Amino acid sequence: MNDKLDLKTTDIVNENVAKVAELFPNCITETDQGKAIDFDLLKQELNHEIIEGSKERYRLEWPGKKEAIVTANLPTTNTLRPVPEDSVDFENTENLYIEGDNLEVLKILQESYLSKIKMIYIDPPYNTGRDFVYKDNFAVEKNKHEEESGQRDEMDNRLIQNPESSGRYHSDWLTMMYPRLKLARNLLNEKGILFVSIGENELTNLDAVLCEIFGQDNRIGIVSRSQKGGGNKGKHFNPVIDYILAYSKKENKLPFFTDHINPKIYNKTELSGLRRGEKYAEVVIYMPNLDYRPNQRFWVTAPDGERISTPHGKSFRWIESRFREEDLKGNVVYNRTNNSKLINEDGKQAKWILYQKRYYLDSLKDEKARPNNLFLGFQNMLGSKELSELAIPFDYPKPSELIKYLMFISKTNSDDLILDFFSGSATTAHAVLQLNAEDGGKLKFIMVQLPEETDESSEAYKAGYKNICEIGKERIRRAGKKILSEQKEKEPSLFENANSELDTNNSKLDIGFRVYRLDSSNMKDVYYRPQDYKQDEMDLFEDNLKERRSPMDLLTQIMLDWGLPLSLKIKELSISNKQFFQVAGNSLLACFDDGVDENFTKDIAKYKPLRLVCRDKSFTDDTAKENVKQLLKQLSPETEFKVI
Repeated sequence: MNDKLDLKTTDIVNENVAKVAELFPNCITETDQGKAIDFDLLKQELNHEIIEGSKERYRLEWPGKKEAIVTANLPTTNTLRPVPEDSVDFENTENLYIEGDNLEVLKILQESYLSKIKMIYIDPPYNTGRDFVYKDNFAVEKNKHEEESGQRDEMDNRLIQNPESSGRYHSDWLTMMYPRLKLARNLLNEKGILFVSIGENELTNLDAVLCEIFGQDNRIGIVSRSQKGGGNKGKHFNPVIDYILAYSKKENKLPFFTDHINPKIYNKTELSGLRRGEKYAEVVIYMPNLDYRPNQRFWVTAPDGERISTPHGKSFRWIESRFREEDLKGNVVYNRTNNSKLINEDGKQAKWILYQKRYYLDSLKDEKARPNNLFLGFQNMLGSKELSELAIPFDYPKPSELIKYLMFISKTNSDDLILDFFSGSATTAHAVLQLNAEDGGKLKFIMVQLPEETDESSEAYKAGYKNICEIGKERIRRAGKKILSEQKEKEPSLFENANSELDTNNSKLDIGFRVYRLDSSNMKDVYYRPQDYKQDEMDLFEDNLKERRSPMDLLTQIMLDWGLPLSLKIKELSISNKQFFQVAGNSLLACFDDGVDENFTKDIAKYKPLRLVCRDKSFTDDTAKENVKQLLKQLSPETEFKVI
C-alpha cells in the first residue's frame, strides 16, 4: 500500500479528458503521449456540417464516416403512429413492436428510452456480398433530410444491394452501421450491454467501430458460435461459425457473467443421501478437446469390472486423486453406452461413459463459473425448428435459446428492457416471452424492423407474408399463444379466474405487444417553420394538423416529445363533454377537443396533472388561452402546460 502523499494539485486536463470520454468515447484516441482528445472528431460531434481534418491518428477510416456521424446527429421530426388493429392486448401490454427504418426510430426513442435499456441484441446484415444494406440520406442538407426522411416511399425503398464488386463494399456497410450503433449506446443504462451477431467479413471492422463508439475499456469479448454444419460453401474453409461481439456501456458497473445458466439442463433429481431432492446436471468428465495432461489420464474401474481410460493424447477433466474423492462422494455417474469416446485395456471402445453431477444450487453460488467464449448448442437449425413448429417460413433465424442464454449470463432482472432493432423474425421477442414464462419475470421487449418486402419466390411470400414485419408480428402472436397453452397445461390453477385468454390471473404473463409505425410528423410544415410562409398564406395556420391523423397519433408524438415511455397505461375519459387522455395516472393529460374553457380547466385541475397538453385551436382566442393558463397556475401550480 502506498502511503505517500501526492503533494501536487489535481491534473485538471486529465479530469477534463475523462469527462469528454464519458460523453464522447469515440473522440478519445492514442498519441505518442498516451490518450488524448481527437478535436477534429469532437468538432464533428458538435456540428451539423462536415468538418475536415488531416491529422494522422490510430482509428478506422472509410469514405462516408463523417457523413455517418452527421446523420446520427441530425434531428428528425418523424414520429410513431399506433396501429391497434395489428397489436395484441394494446391497452395492457408493455411490449412494443415498431415498423420502420431503425435509424429514424432510434432517434425518436432517444428521449423516452435514454439510459433505460438493459440489453440490446442485434443480428444485422452480415455483408456477404449478397445482402442488402440500408441506404440512408448521407451528405444532404439538413432541411432536405428533414423533408425527405419522413416520406413513405423513401422509407420503403431504403434497402440497396451491396455486391462485393462495389468500390464501397465495406464503406457502405460501415456507414450504415455507425450511426445506428452510436444512437444505440445512448439507450443503454449504466449496467447495459450490447450483443451483435456478425460474420467474418466485417468482424474486424465492426469490432473497431464498436471500440471507437463504446471505448476500448468497455469491450467485453468476442464469442464464436457454432451455427451450422456441412455445406462446403466457403472458397478455402467451410464456414461453420459466426461471432457475437459484446460491449458494455460502463464495464466497471457490469456484474460478472456467470454460467449457472439454464435451469432446464439441471434435469436430474438426487434420490438419496444428504442432497436428496436437489436438481443436478450430468456433465461429461472426459473432455475430448482438452490438451493432453499426463496426470489427468488414468484407469477407472466400471461397475462391471471393465477398466476404462481416455484414448491416447486425451485427458479426463480431473486428476486421479480428485476423481477418487468425487467418486466416493457419489458424484460420478457411470452410464452404459454404444457411443463412448473412452477405451478399455484392449484399446477398444469402452461400454461406459462417465459424468460428473453438477448441482444447480452449487452452480448458483459459483461466481467463478464463467461462460466459455465458444457457444455450442445454439445452431441455426434450432431456430428453423422453432419457426417450423409455429408454421412460419423464414430463412436462417437465430434460436431463441441463444438470446435467452445471453439474458442469463448478463444478469437481466425481472423488469429490464430488451431491445432488438434488426428484429427480423422477432426471435428476441420470442425469447423474452419464453423466459418470463419459465422464471415468472416481467422482462419487456422493443422490436424494430423495416417492412422489407419478401421475395415473391420465397415460401414466406407464398404463405401470405408480404414483408418481414408481418412475419415478426405473427411469430409473436403464435409464440405467445403456444406459451400460454403450455403454461395452462402445467399450472391450470393460474387460469381458473381468468377474464380472457390473455389473462393469466396469478402469473400475469404479458404476451401482448403494441404496434407502432414510423411516419412523418402529425404536424404540417407550417408548425415547424412559420417564418417561411407569407401573409397571404395565413389560413394555413388555422389548422396545423395533417389530415387523417387521429387523437391517438397526436398523443403518441406528445409522449415521445416529453420523454414518456410508450408502454405507459393510457385511459380515455370525459369531462365537461370533452374527451381527454390520461397517461399513467397524472403523468400526462391531453385534450384535443375545441372549446377548452375555464370550466374544463377547473375539472381537469382536480387530477393535479404533472403535464397538460391541448391544441392551440382548442381555444377561441389568445385571451381564452391565457385565462386557462392563469387559472391552472392557481389550482394546480405544479402542472406544466403546453399547446401544439
